[in-house]
Amino acid sequence: MAKEKTVYTCTECGGASPRWLGKCPHCNAWNTLIESVADNASAPKNRYSQQFQSLAKACEVTALADIEATDMSRTPTGHEELDRVLGGGIVEGGVVLIGGDPGIGKSTLLLQALDSLERAGLNTLYVTGEESGAQVALRARRLGLDGSQVKVMAEIQLDKILATLEATRPAIAVIDSIQTVYSGQLTSAPGSVAQVRECAAHLTRAAKSSGVCIVLVGHVTKEGALAGPRVLEHMVDTVLYFEGDTHSSFRLVRAIKNRFGAVNEIGVFAMTEKGLKGVSNPSAIFLSQHSEPVPGSCVMVTLEGTRPLLVEIQALVDDGGPNPRRLSVGLDRDRLAMLLAVLHRHAGVACMDQDVFVNAVGGVRISEPAADLAVMLAITSSLRGKALPKGFLAFGEVGLAGEVRPAPRGQERLKEAAKLGFSVAVVPKANAPKKPIEGLTIHAVERIEQALDLMRSLQ
Repeated sequence: MAKEKTVYTCTECGGASPRWLGKCPHCNAWNTLIESVADNASAPKNRYSQQFQSLAKACEVTALADIEATDMSRTPTGHEELDRVLGGGIVEGGVVLIGGDPGIGKSTLLLQALDSLERAGLNTLYVTGEESGAQVALRARRLGLDGSQVKVMAEIQLDKILATLEATRPAIAVIDSIQTVYSGQLTSAPGSVAQVRECAAHLTRAAKSSGVCIVLVGHVTKEGALAGPRVLEHMVDTVLYFEGDTHSSFRLVRAIKNRFGAVNEIGVFAMTEKGLKGVSNPSAIFLSQHSEPVPGSCVMVTLEGTRPLLVEIQALVDDGGPNPRRLSVGLDRDRLAMLLAVLHRHAGVACMDQDVFVNAVGGVRISEPAADLAVMLAITSSLRGKALPKGFLAFGEVGLAGEVRPAPRGQERLKEAAKLGFSVAVVPKANAPKKPIEGLTIHAVERIEQALDLMRSLQ
C-alpha cells in the first residue's frame, strides 16, 4: 500500500509546505507548521463552484449613500451578561466563536442560553460532537432545566449537520465543538488545520445564506489561544473568550471581536450548582473585604468596554536583599518596573533594595495605563506602612516625565465610584468634572509629586 502523502500546514495563515520548516514561508511565523495528510489528488479541484454559484447573486455597484441600511435586529438570549458581550443579543445569520479552557463553562452557558431561547418560542439546535445525547440530557437535569425542549443532535459529519440545518431551520444552532467536525471531502483527521478551516467556512456560508445564527465552540491551546488556523477568527463575526480560574467561582466572558457591537466588553458570571448566573454588580467581586483600610491597598476604576469596574490594587513592599523581585499579577510587569523608576526619579520614593509585589484583586487583568496612579499610590502606602483613607480611589496614566495624563471617559468612572459610595478621588486635572458630583470630593493633580503630597495630607 502506498504511503499517504503528507503536507505541513501553518496554523497562523493556513499556508502549506511540502516539508517541515522552522519558519512559515508564507507569513514568516515561527514553529507553526503542523503535519497533516494531503488532500486526495483525484478529488475535484472546483468543489466550491456549485456552492458559490448558488449563493452568488448579480449585483450592481452602488454608492454607499444610496444603500438603505438598517440596524440588525437582535434577539435577547435571556442572560443579560451574555447579551452585553454579544452587543444586545444574537443576530440573524451571525457566526459566533467562543473559546476557553476545558471545564470553564462554555457548554453549560450555551445550554442555558438555548433553553431560555427555546422557552421564548425560538427553534434551537445543539450539535454535540464530544458527548452523547444522554450526557447532554444529564447535564441539563443537573442545571435544573427540567422539561427542556432543546433539540440535540450527536453528530460530527459536516454533510449531515448541514442537511439538518437546512431541514430544521433553527433560529440558533450550537456546534460543540468545531474541532470534532470533519468533512468527507478531505482526507485529514478531524481537528487538523485543513478540517477546521474547511468546516468553519461551510458553516459560515450556511449561516449567511439561511439566516441561522451559528455558535461555534472552539478548543484552546496550552498558551490560551484558539486552536486551529488564525483565519478561523477572521471568518466569524464575533469572537468570545472565557476567562477565569477553574478553582474560582467567577467567570469572565470577553468579546475580542464583534462586528455587531463593541469589543472588549465583558460579562461576569458566577458558577453555581444550577449553572452560570450573571453578576449584576461585578465591582463587588474586585473590591476588598477589609473592615478597616490597610496599607498597600488602593481602588481604581477601569473600563471594560462600556462598563466601568472598580478594582482594588494591592501592593506589598518588603526587604529584598541584593536581588529584589518585581512581580505583578493582572498587570503588565514591564510597566511596573517603569513606574518604580518614575517613582524614584520624580517623587523620591526609592525601592531599589525592596521586593515589590502588585496584584489586581479578583483575577481581573488590567491592560489600560489608567491604573498607573493607583499602583504608585498603593506601593507608596505599603512602603510607608500607612493606609489610604476609607472611600479613596485614584486613576490616571503616569508618563516618564512624572506627569499625570488623563484617562478616557473619566466622567463615567467618577459617577460609578460615587454610586458605590466612594467619597475621595484623585484624578488627572483633565478629568476633573466641570460640575461637582454629589458625595464625591475630587482632587485634580498634574504631577505624581502632587498626588503623593495629597496622599500624605489625607493619611
